[in-house]
Amino acid sequence: MTNRPDTAPAFPATRMRRNRRTPWSRALVRENTLTAHDLIWPVFVIEGQNRTEAVASMPGVTRYSVDLLVGKVEEAAELGIPAVALFPNTPASLRTVDAREAFNPDNLVCQAVRAIRKAVPDIGIMCDVALDPYTSHGHDGLMEGSDILNDATLDALVKQSLVQAEAGCDIIAPSDMMDGRIGRIRSALEANGLQHVQIMSYSAKYASGFYGPFRDAVGSSGTLVGDKRTYQMDPANTDEAIREVALDLAEGADMVMVKPGLPYLDIVARVKDTFKVPTFAYQVSGEYAMIMAACNNGWLDPKKVIPEALMAFKRAGADGVLTYFAVEVAKSLKA
Repeated sequence: MTNRPDTAPAFPATRMRRNRRTPWSRALVRENTLTAHDLIWPVFVIEGQNRTEAVASMPGVTRYSVDLLVGKVEEAAELGIPAVALFPNTPASLRTVDAREAFNPDNLVCQAVRAIRKAVPDIGIMCDVALDPYTSHGHDGLMEGSDILNDATLDALVKQSLVQAEAGCDIIAPSDMMDGRIGRIRSALEANGLQHVQIMSYSAKYASGFYGPFRDAVGSSGTLVGDKRTYQMDPANTDEAIREVALDLAEGADMVMVKPGLPYLDIVARVKDTFKVPTFAYQVSGEYAMIMAACNNGWLDPKKVIPEALMAFKRAGADGVLTYFAVEVAKSLKA
């Protein structure tokens, strides 16, 4: 009969350090592993040709025009990264109250999808579904006065999803947190012969202070009116996350996501334990910026803390992680 930990023989019969003594032994008994296949690389797209822009609040992160982005995605694919997630920095002139640029089949995201699909056919392409990169007020939904309109926004999200799917997107990723959007998007995809398109729902997306650098990267920080607490989740809640995930799965989500990442590992673990479905986490911009700031100041060793942080997601039960460190980590794993 196998001894449980509470009935294991005492020291010196049990010496926990035996299995830690050599590198080969540590590798043999390791409970979790991190590979390039666990990574999704979020990338930012800008207008123009042969253009790059550094994101000041995210050291090492760059916005790319579509022509340059294709080469970067080719590199990611060669490193074994299975998917990229696209986010546009929409020019201010195209941001409107009705977010109509989101439905433009030739918008930045759709251009990028088509270019990547042609040049790198075997990599997965994930597209964010939310209106904040396209609205003049910076919110994920349509507004009337100070209210975010749930049901009217659903119509807009369906149109946005369809133009992205028709451009060649593999994974639709609604991050807007409107009620009922997964069911509406799934029905629209089915009705339009796009039943193969996957949905990764941002099911448990919290109203977090860790999103600031991302909003800089997509250009929405200066436009945001008020905050997003009427639709993103209260950081104090956990049971609510389980209800959100259950609803999204019932409406047709193939995969679910928790966002942010490290501050919400308890949610990742609980979602995975409860539903046993593909579960992902987003190591968001604020997490990235904090790690980079400490590393750039010499306070932390990036070769140690970056993979350690990512391993925490695997240990909590995540099947994969969206991380701005994806390319760097994939290179180190291949070395």
